[in-house]
Amino acid sequence: MKRRIKAGKRRNSGLSLNVLTDDEAREIHLSTLEVMKDVGVFVENDKAMDVYDGGGCLVDRKNKVVKFPHWVVEEAIQAAPSTFCACGRRPQDDVLLEDNRVTFTNFGEGIMFVDPYSGERRDTTKADIEKAARIIDALEHIETYERAMCSHDKPPEVQALHNAEASLTNTSKHHWLGPVDAFQARKIIDICAAIVGGKERLRERPLLSFVTCPISPLKLPEHHCDIIMEAAENGLGVNIIGMAMAAASGPVHLAGTLVIQNTEVLSSLVLSQLTRKGTPFVYGSSTCPLDLRMATASVGSPETGVISAAVARLARYYSLPCFVAGG
Repeated sequence: MKRRIKAGKRRNSGLSLNVLTDDEAREIHLSTLEVMKDVGVFVENDKAMDVYDGGGCLVDRKNKVVKFPHWVVEEAIQAAPSTFCACGRRPQDDVLLEDNRVTFTNFGEGIMFVDPYSGERRDTTKADIEKAARIIDALEHIETYERAMCSHDKPPEVQALHNAEASLTNTSKHHWLGPVDAFQARKIIDICAAIVGGKERLRERPLLSFVTCPISPLKLPEHHCDIIMEAAENGLGVNIIGMAMAAASGPVHLAGTLVIQNTEVLSSLVLSQLTRKGTPFVYGSSTCPLDLRMATASVGSPETGVISAAVARLARYYSLPCFVAGG
């Protein structure tokens, strides 16, 4: 098992980066609780509303809005483990995810590709995924695999299955996979269970974690809820990647955008813990500002780095593993 050195230790001397003080992190948390209690989130999934209802949330089925008493949120935060093992196919590929330890993965999902042999700019294919997975498998310091590309040469209804098959057969590292819907989530679980020797074995050594994103502002779509519940019911971790956009789907100021994202992530956390207490949960973020001149996501801006650092601080505040875009 790989256990990386500590990062971000508090010291009395030297240089450190703390985007949020303890008081500021708590202010964002309290503002988030206020939004969750008074505004709530829009939930498209009927089964998820049943889970929320049974867990003490206030469910308005007519308008599909779920509101969260403070105690429900706090109990879910306490129930989520502060660390979990992202298992690979081999024990030497295992990576421990915990507070203040930094590991690296590739990012995705790439949809266009510049062919290194012809120079052609084209859609990505399943063969490209296979090659990317082999490269990542060979890179010592890329410790887990996230879906790198999309198999555009396969039908959209089953692309996630082809993406999974292409990478699972070419790297033994832990996978972060986005299954798109409940059907493909269950099929990917079946594939991984076949690899490790059954579903009970998969629960003991989860080869993959699911990745899914809410829709800003404050919406948990049907497939998002399905993926969270499928992961929890099968003992898998779930990585919720918030994608609020400052000045577009979130307020123009970064603190307000953090509250929007935090509301979406914590409402997803509640669903995971109400489905199965102790489900491994990763606080993810690809939140960035809007480029107001070009009307595009400014993913390479300095503000994105600031947001990622702030999200890492919030994850530490909640004692949750964190997954953010590099800044």
